[in-house]
Amino acid sequence: MRVVAAGRRRGVCLRGARPPPPRGGGARRRAGVMFDLIAGFVYSQVLLACVQLKLFDRLAAGPVSAEDLAARLSLPLDSMRLLLDAAVALDLVQHRSRSRYGLGPLGAELRGNPSVTALVAHHAILYRDLSDPVALLRDGGGGGELAAYWAYARDRNAADLSGDSIAPYTELMAASQPMIANEVLHAVSFRDRSCLLDVGGGDGAFLAAVAARAPQLRCILFDLPAVAARAAARFEATGLSSRATAIGGSFLTDALPDGADIVSLVRVIHDHDDAEVMTLLRAIHRALPAGGQLLVAEPIAGVRGAEAIGDAYFAFYLKAMGSGKARTFAQLKHLLEAAGFGDIQLGAGPMPLVASIITAVKRQEVC
Repeated sequence: MRVVAAGRRRGVCLRGARPPPPRGGGARRRAGVMFDLIAGFVYSQVLLACVQLKLFDRLAAGPVSAEDLAARLSLPLDSMRLLLDAAVALDLVQHRSRSRYGLGPLGAELRGNPSVTALVAHHAILYRDLSDPVALLRDGGGGGELAAYWAYARDRNAADLSGDSIAPYTELMAASQPMIANEVLHAVSFRDRSCLLDVGGGDGAFLAAVAARAPQLRCILFDLPAVAARAAARFEATGLSSRATAIGGSFLTDALPDGADIVSLVRVIHDHDDAEVMTLLRAIHRALPAGGQLLVAEPIAGVRGAEAIGDAYFAFYLKAMGSGKARTFAQLKHLLEAAGFGDIQLGAGPMPLVASIITAVKRQEVC
């Protein structure tokens, strides 16, 4: 998974667009932040409209007038101008000469990052599930569109899901994997490892990125059968099938493949409740040799610089999804220790908004 929320002016990779707080005294800054909170939903809808209309793609070819855009997008001219002026205010679009419009700084960054635009489009589901946040809090979540979208999260028979059922979320996850892989490869070296098992690895985008940087590494992907089939097709198409294998199954009911000396969980743990997480971690512990390493990459609650993403965005997203929760490093460390892991370290990734990196080692004794 997954995120674009209202955020700061730069670093659009996960936090979207909004104007900076006004300069001046503390009261003015606080007023700006306060209004951003009040207006944040409207900002997000401006961004969503731009993405749905593929406005940034149209502006990338060069400046365009409002009249031309209105005709191309089948919008009334006054509505087109309304959207363009709102996008200018959010740094997504800029005024150009002869009453034309071009890409703004954030619009250009978004267009260059398809994983983020895919997430923005996905958030139309989230907005509907959050239309009554108090009802969500009272009802416990899990009864809306997000729960149906992430079909595997609460289904004990998830291994039986069809290709059509897993296609939307697998494609969304695949869009974000290159970005996650960059974070992981910045923090972790695979040079001394011989075999990587990626559990919940989707269509293999993460493994393919790691394999490109670690040519000695043999790779195994484990995911639901319909998902693993897509990964196998990717490995075949990219020439990785000689050293990358995709195996279908469910970690809740099936043993994990053995032979790996490092296992990765990329945005997997936070999708599941504690009981399922412990089942997964114990399965990984059994599959690893003594001294084998576990790598966890996901947004973590309470991380400095990413508090809004972990403690607000992910907390409510997962509440609406009806499965999992945003956890602090201390909570994750407790789960890892209970499963038999030690030497648990929180790495300093370059962008904790995207993911934080935790490494752990299988202790000699069996838990």
